[in-house]
Amino acid sequence: MDEKDLLTCIQARAARMAVGASAVRGQGEGVALAARGFFEVLPLASFGSKQGLTAPVFDARVDGVTENLRLAFPAGAQFWGLARKLLNIFLRDSTYTFHLRVAYGLDAAEPLLELPLDSITAAALHKCSGTPLPRWLGVKGLTPAASAQYQRAAQERAQAMGISRVHLDACWWAHERSSRAAQQ
Repeated sequence: MDEKDLLTCIQARAARMAVGASAVRGQGEGVALAARGFFEVLPLASFGSKQGLTAPVFDARVDGVTENLRLAFPAGAQFWGLARKLLNIFLRDSTYTFHLRVAYGLDAAEPLLELPLDSITAAALHKCSGTPLPRWLGVKGLTPAASAQYQRAAQERAQAMGISRVHLDACWWAHERSSRAAQQ
């Protein structure tokens, strides 16, 4: 097996792991299959340093891919917020995956990656944000404007912690699990 074939296999695995049952619960039949198929062939190099990555270029690519993914979903499940959440999870997981990170220069994307938004991350942002945030209407109700407000709050919180905003979910998840274990 050559390196290209191996990267294809690793990307397919990352797609399956990113679009797990909890990520698409209640979002409609066929969403997981559509998202996994979309991510298996997504050109990750376009999000890495080998493509002259800048924040405006990265943001435009994320916006374009979000729309393409939304349209790839089955009718009745074509929600912008769902597409953005799944894309953010997949890009995060790809960046966390050593082989994909190195092959596509995804280390350059890390400070630009968004926090995947869901009810848990939205609630955490509401708790720690110094500015009012929009009421959380669920992933299906998430709009680009509301997402931008949540992402700004995530960026502020992450900067205060000295990390990239994409890592907030991992930190909050680990902290929550540690707190639960201490209570038992």
